Amino acid sequence: MCAWAATDSTTVQIAGKPATFPWRIPVDAESKFVRLQIEADPRLAAAAGGAARYFADAAGLEAPAIAGWQTAIVAACKEAFAHLTREHPRLDVSFTRLADRLEVALSQEGESAPAVGFDSLIGSSPQSDDAPGKARSGSPVLRGVDRVQYESKDGTAVTRLTKYIAPTTPRC
Repeated sequence: MCAWAATDSTTVQIAGKPATFPWRIPVDAESKFVRLQIEADPRLAAAAGGAARYFADAAGLEAPAIAGWQTAIVAACKEAFAHLTREHPRLDVSFTRLADRLEVALSQEGESAPAVGFDSLIGSSPQSDDAPGKARSGSPVLRGVDRVQYESKDGTAVTRLTKYIAPTTPRC
């Protein structure tokens, strides 16, 4: 059973100073980091390309640059699938947006070779449709990427693809 009693209004000081209301500070509501763990399926490579497209669009890149970046990420994932094994059947794809660049890190365990073969990156792998005297168009990975880095650490090979962007202010 509850009982209620009438009360008067009471004011109590709090720590000897009035309470303050700080101004709201706008913060960026967009994702800055996404990590996917995918198996060797071209549909999942396309999903990674979609995430790359989202990051590029949110960074304010123009349509041709966005398309090139997306194509590069899909091609890099498909190339990395060839390096997966039964013991390590998944590819980690990490997307990071920094103030001046977009980075995608492709990493796989169990191999000390790059997640994406350097021969494919530079377009030096033999192709059956090459005709004598016909210039190669180069790798689709390099067309949309500004920098490629490779490192191997603790049994994990990581290839990092970077696209530089102009710094932007967050959308509120």
